Amino acid sequence: MRAGARAAGLLLGYAADRLLADPRRGHPVAGFGHLASALERRLWRDARSAGVVHVGVLVGGAVVLGVAAQRALPGPLPRTFGTAVATWAVLGGTSLDREAAEVSRLLAAGHLPQARVQLTHLVGRDTRELDESEVVRATLESLAENTSDAVVAPLVWGAVAGLPGLLGYRAANTLDAMVGHRSARYERFGWAAARLDDLLNLPGSRLAAALATVLGPDRRGALRAWRRDAAAHPSPNAGPVEAAFAGSLGVRLGGTNDYAGRIEHRAVLGSGPAPDRADLERARVLARRVGAAAVVVAALLSRRRPGRPAPASLRGRR
Repeated sequence: MRAGARAAGLLLGYAADRLLADPRRGHPVAGFGHLASALERRLWRDARSAGVVHVGVLVGGAVVLGVAAQRALPGPLPRTFGTAVATWAVLGGTSLDREAAEVSRLLAAGHLPQARVQLTHLVGRDTRELDESEVVRATLESLAENTSDAVVAPLVWGAVAGLPGLLGYRAANTLDAMVGHRSARYERFGWAAARLDDLLNLPGSRLAAALATVLGPDRRGALRAWRRDAAAHPSPNAGPVEAAFAGSLGVRLGGTNDYAGRIEHRAVLGSGPAPDRADLERARVLARRVGAAAVVVAALLSRRRPGRPAPASLRGRR
């Protein structure tokens, strides 16, 4: 009964995200961000230990809240509703797609300066001097990576651990976005957030890359790019997903990025030409397919009860 409620909640929460997206005001994740910033002002020191405490309090608190909420729900219908609300709150697939669509619309209208500004909603790099091709590349890279981070990974953790998994994952991922980047202030303080996010995103990123490979227009190209190029990416989780998207769509990602004066030369992913607006639209379709397949996988995974014995026909095999 609990497994069925969890599966139904994940499916309903995914449907709610597709229909409603994120509210412009009063989003629970934004509230968590304000709390995290307030705690950071009290705890910040240029030391890893301070960052460990920061992450431990906030992620641990989110997990405890999820455990308490899950235990307080008395039956299958409340559990389904609670899981659905939490799933809707932590997913960001529809908002991500709308941001990418707006960049594409502005480029199609010839409004490159406005598209550069819109792109800042998706990436942390300096967008002020990007040409149209670089704007498309940055948008596509963000779409690929965040399909994993904001859709597939939370569904995986929701399937495995229910409400504590959903809330704990989103807390860790939000902290990584806030403090888990390389800068003078966060090089040490943000270390724990970055490492925890890397760990939690391992299963989701591999599933996202696999789904992008299976569901995309060029399976062989996706698999080839994943195997050949992913390890050269500085992120152990963004690499497989971006490489699979690049190979599947037959485009080239990677290149030079400017992060507030810190220049990074990213390895090339894929072997096709630089992406254009038409490729961005194809990437949006692929991202939606990956999200839809991921929620089905998560629902099926959540129905497997821990400790369920193997079928008799498989027992004793090695």
